[in-house]
Amino acid sequence: MEEEVKGTFKLADLGSLLLNSFKAVLKGEFLLRLNASRYFIHIVYAFVLMAGIIWISLKIDDTTARVEQNKAVLEDLEIVCKQREFELVECCRRSTVEKNLIKMGSELRDRETPLTVMKK
Repeated sequence: MEEEVKGTFKLADLGSLLLNSFKAVLKGEFLLRLNASRYFIHIVYAFVLMAGIIWISLKIDDTTARVEQNKAVLEDLEIVCKQREFELVECCRRSTVEKNLIKMGSELRDRETPLTVMKK
């Protein structure tokens, strides 16, 4: 004649409740057991919304990483561009042109006397 006292909590009850809930989730009956079938459309909408937010967040992270990579490449290309611009300016200097002409064996030289300006 044992009387069960309502409201007592046993650890075994919690284990069986979790096991039953897990089995219901695997079978797809969890929402039906909670009588949430009338909110099914809302739950699906919330799931799709959350999945969309996660997907957009991942795309934003991917784009940000790509932008950072492109910034690094752009800095490298700017350095190369400045270096080539320096080499081009260096080649166009009068003294460098004269040295190159001498090296190539040309008879052209820089004028020793100033130009004469003729008036009309």
